[in-house]
Amino acid sequence: MTAMRFRGPVLPDGEARDLYVVGDTITYEPQPGASTETEGWIVPGLVDAHCHIGLDDHGPVGEAETEAQAVEDRDAGALLIRDCGSAADTSWVHDREDLPRLIRAGRHISRTKRYIRNYAYEVEPGDLIATVTQEARRGDGWVKLVGDWISRDEGDLAPSFPASDFKDAIAVAHELGARVTAHCFGEAVLPGLIEAGIDCIEHGTGLSTDLAQTMADRAIALVPTVMQIDKFPQYAEAGRAKFPGYADHMSDLHARQRETIMAAYEAGVVLYAGSDGGGVSRHGNIAGEVLAMRELGMPADYALGAASWRAREWLGWNATLAEGAPADFVVYPRDPLLDLTVLREPSRVVLRGRVVA
Repeated sequence: MTAMRFRGPVLPDGEARDLYVVGDTITYEPQPGASTETEGWIVPGLVDAHCHIGLDDHGPVGEAETEAQAVEDRDAGALLIRDCGSAADTSWVHDREDLPRLIRAGRHISRTKRYIRNYAYEVEPGDLIATVTQEARRGDGWVKLVGDWISRDEGDLAPSFPASDFKDAIAVAHELGARVTAHCFGEAVLPGLIEAGIDCIEHGTGLSTDLAQTMADRAIALVPTVMQIDKFPQYAEAGRAKFPGYADHMSDLHARQRETIMAAYEAGVVLYAGSDGGGVSRHGNIAGEVLAMRELGMPADYALGAASWRAREWLGWNATLAEGAPADFVVYPRDPLLDLTVLREPSRVVLRGRVVA
């Protein structure tokens, strides 16, 4: 078996080392005859913690398009993806050694006519528990709820289900060994979900300082999807004619996004990076989300860790490139902690011990 050698600082500690790949694992023991592949800054495989493999604007796509999406993400360095809701059955991706490692949350679960068409299981409260049970068993340890969406009756964002139903659904998922996350734009849905012990909040633009502190105290994660929040003005304008209250609300949430997200960060909420690739957002742009988090005011090492070593640990994978770890990493020509834009320029992408890009 031919070994490969990669040379350079290995993040997160930055120690310069010779890293060898033998089979699909890493070793730091010198390997005679190893070929030197490249030199540069070596980073544990990037993580996209909010992505939608198998979706486009209109709903589920076929296997060929799903593969193309996964390859885009992989070639951008995202080697571990938490698929945060997909209407397509993407379980077959697990069998592909050349595609990113995938953690599926099953299909979104929303209230009837209260989410993007063709995306979710649309159910009424009486069917919520059965649907959560089904998706907890089908997925890879996560369930995705639609916490709130526009209510045509109210003309604004409103919780999809009563707080008591969310609480029961979360309890059932936990009994089945699954963690639960929820799409949340507005304020009203958050107290009930947080009190119910949800594991993660997506977007979180309605968070108050008090709720952020509760999330921090209870180790509830936040995936802010900053690039997605930047689309709020266009969502607001698209709905303004019919729902002016909703439009004003979305505009206000957007205007306060920096204050809201940084208040959560400063309270100690653990944040992870998610591009929201799929649907209206393109794949292969986890670098853009890291940069967006940095632009809000987070330190470079925090923003990068949110898409690499810290996110890997959160999702149950090796956080660092330790001896014997899976050979999933990305090599960059410059130090990303000094220049995060280099995340758009990987020199090598190594997945399961193979150079794939």
